[in-house]
Amino acid sequence: MSTNTTASSSTKQINQLRAGVIGTGFIGPVHIEGLRRLGVQVVALADVPDRVAAASAKLGIPQAFGDYRELLKSADIDVVHVASPNRFHCEMSLAALRAGKHCVCEKPLAMDTTEAAEIVKTAQSSGTVFAVNYNIRFYPAVLQLRKLVERGELGEIMHVNGSYFQDWLFHDTDYNWRLLPKEGGKLRAVADIGTHWMDTVSFIMDSKITSVLADMSTFHKTRRRPLGEVESFSKADSAMKYAEYKVETEDFASILLRFSNGARGNLGVSQVAAGRKNCIRVELYGSKKSAWWCSEDPEMLHFGNRDTANQTAVRGTPVFGPDVAPFTDYPGGHVEGFPDTFKQNFRSIYGTIVSGGKSGLFASATDGAQEVAVCEAIVESNEKQAWVKV
Repeated sequence: MSTNTTASSSTKQINQLRAGVIGTGFIGPVHIEGLRRLGVQVVALADVPDRVAAASAKLGIPQAFGDYRELLKSADIDVVHVASPNRFHCEMSLAALRAGKHCVCEKPLAMDTTEAAEIVKTAQSSGTVFAVNYNIRFYPAVLQLRKLVERGELGEIMHVNGSYFQDWLFHDTDYNWRLLPKEGGKLRAVADIGTHWMDTVSFIMDSKITSVLADMSTFHKTRRRPLGEVESFSKADSAMKYAEYKVETEDFASILLRFSNGARGNLGVSQVAAGRKNCIRVELYGSKKSAWWCSEDPEMLHFGNRDTANQTAVRGTPVFGPDVAPFTDYPGGHVEGFPDTFKQNFRSIYGTIVSGGKSGLFASATDGAQEVAVCEAIVESNEKQAWVKV
């Protein structure tokens, strides 16, 4: 392993750290915006040569590299953000760690558990901070739910229920690299958004998924691929020309879950749910009361009682107390949503870097590897139509 070029970062403030981002698709610019809101200097961008020059000019980033390995050589960069297609995550994360950089990798961490294990091993011996971008953890309501469970205010969690629904792949002409197993892996909807839900619930309960029973299906057995590249969440163009191809990844899934704390769960995942743009629902049913939250109404926490009236709490009111204050920047009534979760996640990661700490509330390489293991169990369960241990 190379000498750690960022060993002195513990003497810096967050806004003195410099970042390089690999990937200019949908999620790369989201990372850049979140970093800039913290005052982090985004000094370099990497992607394929015919994309990176235009992207760096548009985003006002001074250094543009057509090869990510050149970005990693830069002494100007303290932290590398891997926002590339899934099949590159392992290669790029390992290269960043071996170059002595702190690293933030998009989910899923890797294409399989073998790759994930190598990242975990390298991250643990690197002397740098490694994080996986499970940003949903940083909605204030999610952080508050974690505290309520930790303090026992919901009682023993008996079961959890929820879903993650989108409609951006509703039409057979909707296309993105995530549809292709060689680019995104064997799972699509589950790996892309289902892992967010599973990580969020595991984070809230501080409990791992131990076994799964999965049923997955593909509605569009064939799709029409535009003859040209298409960004995530983009709309089809009536003037486009298309080529048919066979779909080998799932459009939706239903998954039963068992957790290490004894709780049971059920999860629905879909990317063909008309009208659901980006809807995460989490419901926890405890022995004292229940609680639920939806990302489409992110400021609200709802509580269910057996013998008294149900309750709704708004962020900025007493239920959202000092527990989440470090992760909210605006007063009640000023919505903190999806973009804010990136800012707060990065604040936690970069704060750990500058403090020299070993962990924070962000997802670690080990957490990312756990989700990859769950995904492999889900694939096996769907094939066998049986319970599979993680």
